[in-house]
Amino acid sequence: MSRFKLTPVAAAVIGLCATASHAGENPTDPILLAQLSLPEVEPHENRLDPVVVTPSMTTQTARASLTPVAVIDEQTLREQQPLEMADILRAQPGVDIVGNGAFGKSTSVYMRGTGGSSTLLLLDGVRIRPATGGTPSWQFLPPSMIDRVEVVRGPRGSLYGSDAVGGVVQVFTPDGHGDPGAWLELGGGSFNTRSIGGGAAGEKDGTRYSMAVNRFDTDGTRLRRHGDDRGYDNTSGIVKLSHRFGERAEIGVMGFRAEGNTEFEPGTTANREDTDYLIQVGALRGELLVSDDWLMQLQVSEARDENENFTDGDLTSTFNTKTRAVNLKNHFAVNDYVELIVGGEYLRDDIESTTQYSLDNRENKAAFAQLMTTFGDLDAQASVRYDDNEAFGHKSTGGVALGYALNPHHRLRVSYGTAFRAPTFNELYYPGFGNPDLSPEKSENKEIGIRGQYGRGFWDLSVFQNDVEDLIASELRDGKYLPYNVNEARIRGAELQTGLDLDQWRLAMAITVLDPKDEETDELLQRRNRKSVRFDVDRDFGSVSLGGSAVFQDHRYNDAAATQRLPGYGLLDLRASWRFAPDWTTRVSVKNVFDKEHATARNYSGWNYLNAGRTVFVSVRYDIR
Repeated sequence: MSRFKLTPVAAAVIGLCATASHAGENPTDPILLAQLSLPEVEPHENRLDPVVVTPSMTTQTARASLTPVAVIDEQTLREQQPLEMADILRAQPGVDIVGNGAFGKSTSVYMRGTGGSSTLLLLDGVRIRPATGGTPSWQFLPPSMIDRVEVVRGPRGSLYGSDAVGGVVQVFTPDGHGDPGAWLELGGGSFNTRSIGGGAAGEKDGTRYSMAVNRFDTDGTRLRRHGDDRGYDNTSGIVKLSHRFGERAEIGVMGFRAEGNTEFEPGTTANREDTDYLIQVGALRGELLVSDDWLMQLQVSEARDENENFTDGDLTSTFNTKTRAVNLKNHFAVNDYVELIVGGEYLRDDIESTTQYSLDNRENKAAFAQLMTTFGDLDAQASVRYDDNEAFGHKSTGGVALGYALNPHHRLRVSYGTAFRAPTFNELYYPGFGNPDLSPEKSENKEIGIRGQYGRGFWDLSVFQNDVEDLIASELRDGKYLPYNVNEARIRGAELQTGLDLDQWRLAMAITVLDPKDEETDELLQRRNRKSVRFDVDRDFGSVSLGGSAVFQDHRYNDAAATQRLPGYGLLDLRASWRFAPDWTTRVSVKNVFDKEHATARNYSGWNYLNAGRTVFVSVRYDIR
């Protein structure tokens, strides 16, 4: 009997497996399972203990994962009606959002107190980020194209390589799983916001397909007091197609594209500043069941992140990144209790810009391996990765974790892991600013956690310390303001995540407490907050559902010297939906109900970047079955 199940490649193409650009499986249809590896669960347990793939490169339940992970599933996304990626991730356990305003403005995701370039973003398994600045373009990912999000907390450098210092966020787009169907949705609301989208998906005779398009347009909000509204638009689409050849082979392709324009607050002499942007991903994926105990997966992908910047209609700069990747992964089921994964990855970044960098491309070659074993109530996991980068040399990372079942409902885990962040092209090669002698930032994380899992609820507590060396910061030396490896940071923290299903009630809570300190100055790291809390409550009344979310954030300092204080804040969101006919649903959301003025970053001129005030949005959806 085969130890592996061959996956539907439509899901595999979008990357539900795990090495930086490694595709895997739809979470509801595991790509590979050693016999007896997953327990039988009740339907309500599936949501409270979902199958995940990002933490360990293979399918397992959240309770079995030795790395803490949060899942925002399709049901949650529909209930919460996010208008931008920040709405999805804000105040999730270990996650802090820092942005220069709402609707298409620069957004960073700080995980566990690390910086914006230390969180790895995967879109259907493909690495997405500009190699110039390093911070992913979270603000340009349309929520309408998102089916599921997995948020993995803690270092994953031994699996994914560079940038996975604070954690990994993997975004999954819809898969063509199930009977053929289609949908159409229209919406509109505050700030003259408009949205229209539609799609179709299904499977038949071993072929899966999924396609969707969406247009989002808004006049935007003011970014500063007494400023003008700054608009944003996004046109996006995705196509996926796969076919299974018997029981041993499958191949598939996918393409994703989001493009549009976003406006910014202009400088003192300009009337308008805006950016035309493009995010594009293409992937070809195949998998072969070589033998009953060996599954091989290959993915070839290309990702583009492009920006054209304008001042008063004149092109001022262009920054384009093209990342090509080849990933090969082999799963070996040694026996019913041991699984080995061995693979390799090739990455090439190419830069095209109006700025003349001293080097405009670099290659990274990597090999990795992971061993997972089970001995009764004890689980063990060990992983190692070797990266050889032509810009900064070689880097090795590793991780080890142990889990022990105290009883059927409680599980203890301990882990140790290392990670690194590679210097960006701007830090290395930007004319007059880059320092080609920079070394990667390095981190060492120690962690202990415990999870309680019950029929209708769970809780998960993690306590950790992450020591980061060779932090890259800009300093004035010998009359030159350049980036150097200067500081060390010690980040201590605790996270509590809970979920509870009671009849028609769904409740969730996330609490994060951090102490992110610069070891040299003993000050809080720039723009980090120390405490955040999130509550989510939803209730079904047959065809009607009501819900709300409350977020509370501590204060932070905009500068490294801790002199520019940004106040903490509390936000309340409310939502409702009504299925007024078998295939028709209308939804209403009110975000920031009390119109609270709040900011997480300050401009160099001294004014705060304001996030959106009270925002009302109404939509109607028609499902064709």
